[in-house]
Amino acid sequence: MEENGSLASAMQDLGFKQVELADAVNDHLRAQGHEGTVGDRTVRNWLTGKSRWPHRRQREALETLFACTAEDLGFSPPARRRCTSTPPEDPVDRRNFLTAAFAVPQVGAPVAVGTSDVIRLGSGLDALMALDDTQGGHEDLERAALAGAAEALAKQKLAATQRIRKRLYAVAADYTATAAWSALDARRCNQARMLLGQAHYLAGMAQDSVVELRVWNSFAMLAHQRGQYGEAVDSAQAAQAATITRRDPFFASLAHARTAVGHSTLGDRQSALRSLGCAQEALDKAQPRPRPSWVTFYGPAELAAITSIVRDRIGDFAEAEAASHRALSGIPTPFLRNRAMATARLALAQLHQRDIEQACATASTVFQLMAGHSLCGRLRSLLCDFYRDLTTLVPEARVAREWEDRYRSEWS
Repeated sequence: MEENGSLASAMQDLGFKQVELADAVNDHLRAQGHEGTVGDRTVRNWLTGKSRWPHRRQREALETLFACTAEDLGFSPPARRRCTSTPPEDPVDRRNFLTAAFAVPQVGAPVAVGTSDVIRLGSGLDALMALDDTQGGHEDLERAALAGAAEALAKQKLAATQRIRKRLYAVAADYTATAAWSALDARRCNQARMLLGQAHYLAGMAQDSVVELRVWNSFAMLAHQRGQYGEAVDSAQAAQAATITRRDPFFASLAHARTAVGHSTLGDRQSALRSLGCAQEALDKAQPRPRPSWVTFYGPAELAAITSIVRDRIGDFAEAEAASHRALSGIPTPFLRNRAMATARLALAQLHQRDIEQACATASTVFQLMAGHSLCGRLRSLLCDFYRDLTTLVPEARVAREWEDRYRSEWS
């Protein structure tokens, strides 16, 4: 019985343990309306070679998770199922991230897919990003994004031209990156990493440098969540290298700002401030033009919010507070999650200046802003940072105990 080294290597590349892969396969199966019955023993049988050809639905889930065929993962069908008369399908054509919720059943001969179909599919991203702006990342948004990716991939084999095929790959990459961002915002790190890997692959197929930059930007944020701060800087610098940054300084500004955050976390004050300066200079050069909906959050107000993060981490607390005020004066009202994040950052900057009562009052407004909405994982984590620093600085203060008593159940 020969061990499956290909699957083991693929799992290692994406950071999957046996139980984590089993959970991911089950999540995929349930999303398509099937029962999730895969356990770590099943995965162990795949790895040891005891099971050489998983059930069809399990194979499809594995192909989705790893963005390659079952054969590429080291599996082989029984001899009686091999067929040499039918040419193999394009592995990407067979990808099915979720049941295509938006798909229309084909009746009769297939109709060639053209530009209007690409535009229709892409327009669905705008609605998802508007939902993210208000509520932040959550599983319903992730499922809807994966359904959009599935439809784009299902249609690309019917594309009228190679150019349309590439555009559909780009749409699928954008939807997948949106799903990854939702998982990232919810701090579901393993799921985010898996989806970002898929989005990066699809962006490469599309040769779309805008989506490539988006993916590297998210990789930088993911690395920070995982405590891999050097990797966060490397990912942000990979975003800087994307082709789009040479054509549009707006995207270059975003990449420099993300690099600044990474440097500040590592305590590299000079590099952090230099990157902030580059971000501001690039943003000053950017001209108004149509850009994807996922990047509408970025501009002078968001750069001010990022400046607050950087300044706070390098110990410039008064400058961090001032930057947070600038951010809050410019972040559009519909961007509730971003306003709440900037408010929490303002509270931290005030706290680090020992303005305890004002900091607690500011942190309290986060819950008012998000009234009626669940707090996303990143926002909960930020409030946890606030509470940790609060109890460290003034463990016996009455205002600290009152803040904990009132809001602990909401942010935890």
